[in-house]
Amino acid sequence: MITGFHAHVYFDADTKDLAEQICNSATKTFGVAMGRMHDRPIGPHPMPSCQLGTTPEQFAQLLPWLALNRQGLVVFAHPETGQHLEDHRDRGIWLGTGLDLNLSIFQ
Repeated sequence: MITGFHAHVYFDADTKDLAEQICNSATKTFGVAMGRMHDRPIGPHPMPSCQLGTTPEQFAQLLPWLALNRQGLVVFAHPETGQHLEDHRDRGIWLGTGLDLNLSIFQ
């Protein structure tokens, strides 16, 4: 059962402000929860990122919006089912070029 979704907006030093603007706009537009701007890779994520936490209903609106408004940034989205490895490895959605996740943290 899907209890929610996470969308991770990846950035580097040159695109951090853009990523923050996108995440803030998503929060204002859809009421999603915005996490911290992580200035280094964290968890399985290979780049600095900001997490947007959503309900399934919010995600249905957010994903198409991110596809149109990500301004070239890579976004990784995945469901939250409690099966963390499978959610990241098998059920993820990439907007832009997919990156290699560090899945070893789930084993």
